[in-house]
Amino acid sequence: MTQAAPHPRLRFGLSLAAAFALAACADTTATPTAAVPQAAPQPAAAAAAPVRRPGAAAQSAAQLDTTTAEQRAAAAAPAAGGQELGRAVVSLGSPAEQGFWLRTPLVSQPTPGRVVAANGASANVDLIPASDTGGRMSLAAFQLLNLPLTSLPEVRVFTR
Repeated sequence: MTQAAPHPRLRFGLSLAAAFALAACADTTATPTAAVPQAAPQPAAAAAAPVRRPGAAAQSAAQLDTTTAEQRAAAAAPAAGGQELGRAVVSLGSPAEQGFWLRTPLVSQPTPGRVVAANGASANVDLIPASDTGGRMSLAAFQLLNLPLTSLPEVRVFTR
């Protein structure tokens, strides 16, 4: 026994219902994600210094980190006080973004801060708002804190 083909109007109605069902699954509340990446803010002392770029042949972390001795000393300087914002598991941020910074959802606007690693080492950093969870920290800050670059360490985050 052969089956008759569905009526054309029924086929059209089913196709239309499927299209509406798929459209209802779309996230229409999201905003466009064509954001332009922001450069990490530099500390006041670093802003006056010319920007150093790693060479095209840079392969190692030491070659990619172009912070100056003065910038490293300023980031390593002890900072007293400040409010603890919380803890963040951090990954290595873009090595192309120089300086000492942490992108974190713990702040809503750029602010000076400090991070303390589990090994007791601390670094003064620029805290930059991030919309995702966790955080990304600069190559220079990872090195100053003596953290393995492939690790996901937890750091305590403070304001300065």
